[in-house]
Amino acid sequence: MIELQNLFDRIVQRVNINLRELEYDVKPFVDNLIPFDQMLKFYAIYGVTTNHLLDFHFRHSNLGGTYFLGKCHVNNSLLYKSDIRGDELKQKGEVYRYKDIDIPLVTDEGIEIENSFLVKTLVHCFSHDPETLEKFFITNTISTHYANIHGAPIDGSFLGPFATVDLTTMNDCVVGAYSYIQAGEVDHLNIEPGTLWVRSPGNFEFRYQYPQERLSKYIQFSAGRPPRGELIEFIRERKKDFERIYDRVNLESSVPVSDNAALDRFAVCKPRIQIDENVLVAQHAYLENTHMGKGANAQENCFIINSHLKGFNVTAHGGKIINADLGENGFVGFNSYLKGRSDARLTIGPECIVMPHTIIDIEKPLEIPAGHIVWGLITNSAELAENSVAIEKLAGFKGSLTRANMSFEGNGKILVDAFQARIHHILEANGAFYDGSGHVGHAQKNQNISFNIVHPYPDGDSEGMCPTIRIQP
Repeated sequence: MIELQNLFDRIVQRVNINLRELEYDVKPFVDNLIPFDQMLKFYAIYGVTTNHLLDFHFRHSNLGGTYFLGKCHVNNSLLYKSDIRGDELKQKGEVYRYKDIDIPLVTDEGIEIENSFLVKTLVHCFSHDPETLEKFFITNTISTHYANIHGAPIDGSFLGPFATVDLTTMNDCVVGAYSYIQAGEVDHLNIEPGTLWVRSPGNFEFRYQYPQERLSKYIQFSAGRPPRGELIEFIRERKKDFERIYDRVNLESSVPVSDNAALDRFAVCKPRIQIDENVLVAQHAYLENTHMGKGANAQENCFIINSHLKGFNVTAHGGKIINADLGENGFVGFNSYLKGRSDARLTIGPECIVMPHTIIDIEKPLEIPAGHIVWGLITNSAELAENSVAIEKLAGFKGSLTRANMSFEGNGKILVDAFQARIHHILEANGAFYDGSGHVGHAQKNQNISFNIVHPYPDGDSEGMCPTIRIQP
């Protein structure tokens, strides 16, 4: 494993060079985080379909357990059990509108990963940066367990566990555990764990900060130790269910699925599952005793257990819903953790927005009224009142507002409109509105994907490294 060690050392060095102004050393956090012999146990997977651009290029890389879909290039990179999802890449000839400027694409967009170590990370195209429309890049970057890199070109950064960078170009930053950043463009920042920051320059800025002593129950990450806390334990308890789906190359689903819906080969389905029309269940999603209503979706790394989603619900990457009932047209943001109990269910009314990285953990029944937006840490009705507002009321607000650990400044209508437009776009892209001919999306396109595997060298200096492979249509 000499080459594997050399590659790892080089990536750590590159990240540290980028973070030198912050005087931040990533090495104590990632040394022995994933034992190299563990990385040899998993084959890499790539999906082939006529619906997505195809142009893989793996070179000098360990790809342990990573899944690729779409046009992806990987050079001198370590990827460990990540999802690299290139199913919304822009194509040559398309026109991207930035403010009042139309920018035509001169080549197909591709995902480029260089000098990076991505641990159980979800990567989703496409680039929203008008300077890099043809290239969605991740360079000189390390991300840790269950982070999300979503429409966010990144260079020289370090993401803690369950961190999300969304629609943001990021350079030379540290993002603490369970922080969510959607801020347009950021440079040279060290972002505290448990930060929720949504900004549209000149329009609004929303911030929430988790109390560190309360966040530590759910996630902790420190030098020399792997991630700890309830979020990690929740996933670890279900680890064996995911191991089983890799035991066989071809695996037939025991769950009946509508002709217009898609259940990914690498999703876990436990007993008593109902999947209605136009539903999308993505890879590494986990469903148990759950009804997915028409047009609902469970994106990558989602867990939906003992729950009922009435329809047209978006559960964004990493969202967890346990013992809950959701009304129609609801949104549950990235890495949210919504935990009711069998004797204390969580009810979320229709048209609600659960902000990314929200934790709702209750011991008594709790109901969120229809048309509300919620955020932060909620364990009872008093905290719900403190960490929520009617969407209609927020849409009519302009100015500054502070509530406990949340601050908002700007035009509430622009924030509300942006969220609602994005929810509609996600549903449309996922095929929720498919009518038999029009509005085709992922739920229809992803029904026919062939999966192929790549194994590393079994011994010698290159043990653990996959050979150079170029695959073109």
